[in-house]
Amino acid sequence: MALADLKGRVAWVFEEENFDVDLIVGVKNIKITDIAELAKAAMEAYDPDFAKLVRPGDMIVGGGNFGYGHPHYPPLRALSHLGLRGILAESFSPGFWRGEISMGTPLVSCPGILGLVKRWDEIEVSWADGVVRNLTQGTSLPFEKLSAADRLMVETGGLVPYLKAQLQSA
Repeated sequence: MALADLKGRVAWVFEEENFDVDLIVGVKNIKITDIAELAKAAMEAYDPDFAKLVRPGDMIVGGGNFGYGHPHYPPLRALSHLGLRGILAESFSPGFWRGEISMGTPLVSCPGILGLVKRWDEIEVSWADGVVRNLTQGTSLPFEKLSAADRLMVETGGLVPYLKAQLQSA
């Protein structure tokens, strides 16, 4: 199985260092269990029309140490429900990285990404080439390739499917 390239628009750019992903849905909404209701709350504080504007395949971009804090799954579940496909950032908080990779979320660590994209630019992540292409601006930037285990975890859809695949191949 090969990891499918990502292609979509930049739905949002978080320029802050140490961005706490709980702010995506707001701390008051973190315990909402209904995914449709949670998705409606996603990004409300930043753009009240966000849920109406995003399309399947869109991605978000973040600054350094993205996901800092106590990463909870509801914010990323809400974004995924809206069709967001992956996250690119200058760097990721280690706890966030491990948690989201184990959930099968495509994460791209790409130093310099904030200077490469603007909101709504069309971008493409080529896993084979190790490059992010800004199709709107005609520019590109290399990214840090995933480790073999992380790549397999994303390819298989997360930790549990990854472990099942490892057991079947043993």
